[in-house]
Amino acid sequence: MNIGSIIGRRKFLKGAAIFGGLAAFLGIVRPARAEPKEPQRQPERSGRGYRLTEHVRKYYETARL
Repeated sequence: MNIGSIIGRRKFLKGAAIFGGLAAFLGIVRPARAEPKEPQRQPERSGRGYRLTEHVRKYYETARL
């Protein structure tokens, strides 16, 4: 092996390690930016609400322990 190729390889690996470590560090440390979202609209209420109908009563009877 040639000494020049060994030194060239070492410089390359050293640079790759430094650059990779720096890239990983910046990826972890950089704060995430979130854009504010518009608030979700609540669905209009029909005014009917909960009703205790016959089929609901039958379900409650069968679900008793």
